[in-house]
Amino acid sequence: MNIFEQFLIFLQAKTQTPTIFGLYHIICFVVMIIICAVIIICRNKITQKQVRLTLFMLSITLIVLEILKQLIYSFNYNTTTNTATWDYQWYAFPFQFCSTPMYIMLIASLCKDNKFRDCLYSYLGTFALFAGLAVMIYPGDVFTSTIFINVQTMIWHSSMFIVAVLLWSSHSIRFGQTTILKASLVFITMVAIAVTMNYVWKLSGGLETGETFNMFYISQYYNCHFPILSFIQSNAPYIIFLLSYIIGFILCAYIILVIAILIHKIILKRSSFLHTK
Repeated sequence: MNIFEQFLIFLQAKTQTPTIFGLYHIICFVVMIIICAVIIICRNKITQKQVRLTLFMLSITLIVLEILKQLIYSFNYNTTTNTATWDYQWYAFPFQFCSTPMYIMLIASLCKDNKFRDCLYSYLGTFALFAGLAVMIYPGDVFTSTIFINVQTMIWHSSMFIVAVLLWSSHSIRFGQTTILKASLVFITMVAIAVTMNYVWKLSGGLETGETFNMFYISQYYNCHFPILSFIQSNAPYIIFLLSYIIGFILCAYIILVIAILIHKIILKRSSFLHTK
């Protein structure tokens, strides 16, 4: 066994699977809220250069964590025969909805101030915020018995929420209705890529391998596990299922935008009131 294999075995260390609303979950959630509170308090001192640097450093961190996750999912060591085997787990391919902020953050951090970056920021501030917060409130089945995976998933999803708070607090995103249009362009592009990848998987004979490849969980070749969408998938044509998925997520993102606009208006009114006293 070489040093690299020993390192992977270390990363595969097991523990009791954390429970929803258990101590580990609550600690991670509280830490996320504290970081966001600090960002909000210091919002007037945050520069756009600092925002881009934060996105760049965080995206690199997430990429490193994702690479390690892919490695430990694919690595297996048999203690009886003392042999190591590799088998890539296609179901874990890093292009799910919650995976996209890793790519978007990196691209946005390297972009200059233009409409393209506005679209990327808008996506991170709405769609990514919704997804990250949803998992942090109710992790569902993201917790496992592998310590590293539990750490990785909490860093991953909390960072989605933290980045969104950073972008809103630093006024990197416009508090207007057009923001949802910009964000939706990015989201629909991501969905289109996922649909294409799912179809290419079929064309390449992936369905016959016994592996699961279901990007965004919207492949017509596998069952969707989302409650409402699974019913639609079973009882309607695929295009209806896909449109329901897109419209549903856009609606959730729009709700996030409306809440952000309302909070912004409340802060402005409060500031105006304090200045007139």
